Amino acid sequence: MHTRPLLDTLRDLELALQQPQRRSDPAGMAALLHADFREFGRSGRCYDRASICAWLAEAGAEAQPHIWAQDFVLEQLAEDIALLTYRSAHLDADGVLSRHTNRSSLWQRGAAGWLLRFHQGTATEPFGPASR
Repeated sequence: MHTRPLLDTLRDLELALQQPQRRSDPAGMAALLHADFREFGRSGRCYDRASICAWLAEAGAEAQPHIWAQDFVLEQLAEDIALLTYRSAHLDADGVLSRHTNRSSLWQRGAAGWLLRFHQGTATEPFGPASR
């Protein structure tokens, strides 16, 4: 049986976390976040699993931006640990990108599958959209 390459799997999970309906659903978000999840946000704020789920749910799906993500790179650090880096930006209705960000996500595989253990977003210079 063939399995999908790990980069495809983790990119799909990362993109799932960026969907407005998922982001506004605490149970949906928690299903992809490790119990010990931590984030250092682009804003400089720090989050744990409970606080990020609550904050996103409070904002609601309508307030969630459409996120453009590209340039995914995977480094498998151990059999059950992988680092995924990429660039993202908010995409407005006219196709204009803003809030350009470098992102890094540390994924850990356990009994429940791959879960996001740590995430960091860092503001970066603007970039143009590339094919995903």
